Amino acid sequence: MADFSWEIRSPLDRALVAGPYGAQGDAGLTLTDIRNFDLVQVMARRGKAGAMTKAAKAHFGVAAPETPKAVAAADATLIWSGPDQFLVLSKGGKYTMDTLAPAFAGSASLSDQSHARALISVSGDNARTMLAKLSSIDLHADAFAVGAAAATSMDHTSITLWRGDDRNGQAVLNLLVFATFAESLWHTILDSAAEYGVTIGPSEDLA
Repeated sequence: MADFSWEIRSPLDRALVAGPYGAQGDAGLTLTDIRNFDLVQVMARRGKAGAMTKAAKAHFGVAAPETPKAVAAADATLIWSGPDQFLVLSKGGKYTMDTLAPAFAGSASLSDQSHARALISVSGDNARTMLAKLSSIDLHADAFAVGAAAATSMDHTSITLWRGDDRNGQAVLNLLVFATFAESLWHTILDSAAEYGVTIGPSEDLA
């Protein structure tokens, strides 16, 4: 009989091998599997976009993005995911379906995406160069500034992409991908990153 467990695991558990990968020497990239996050999709009901926007501002203290952007609240990131909809990314169980439902009652429908997506953070000197191999998005700093976001694809895989705050003067780019495609995309990213040298690992911290 096959072993079975209800333990929550990352979609990248089988694929991720922590440590250095690719070219030897100073790694030009860091790939991080972000784990144990809360992710809720908020979608305005018909004719209720304005009410949803007001509810978001009242609840988070910042306006929800109405264009392709990622907006930082005190303890969450609001990420544009399409017209009249956004994702709430957070840690610690503060923003879940149960806690958000009263704030958006009547104005938006909620969908828990926490275990349906993998979150990959790419950072380092060569982050943009590597991802440019896989995406048609112009990732130059002037075109894709901190806070920019896009619903796009990489290697024929749909993703939500946004640029986080720079770390040590280096770009940080975050990718949300459906769990069923995460392992395939991970291997594609590794192939594209190998020439730069990569440091790989999991993290409990949001990028």
